[in-house]
Amino acid sequence: MSKANENWLNKINWSADGLVPAIAQDADSGAILMVAWMNRDALKKTVETGEAVYWSRSRRKLWHKGEESGHTQKVKEIRTDCDEDVILLKVEQTGGIACHTGRQSCFFQRLDNHQWKAVEPVLKDPHEIYKA
Repeated sequence: MSKANENWLNKINWSADGLVPAIAQDADSGAILMVAWMNRDALKKTVETGEAVYWSRSRRKLWHKGEESGHTQKVKEIRTDCDEDVILLKVEQTGGIACHTGRQSCFFQRLDNHQWKAVEPVLKDPHEIYKA
């Protein structure tokens, strides 16, 4: 991809450390599946491959969602917000599991009487997903 074709990347308001939050949303149901981070390379690879690629802050490397679990995210649409500092990925979630805990969504805890309670079921034991 030539520099001239990267103007769309320059439109994003990257943070000082070159990142932007990315929300993964189920394209059919509208459920929020997860939030991660992207840098320029992650967003560029997401567009090139049609599957979600994020920047792992803890591992300091690109992370192709599902590279270990097989739970990839096929990107149906990419949007940015009015300030151009957040990315929204509308995705088809392979296997219906986005969370490393084996749940559909990372947002499975609800505040109930000043306590966080898991309110969504584990669909698959994480030990079966990550056999490392």
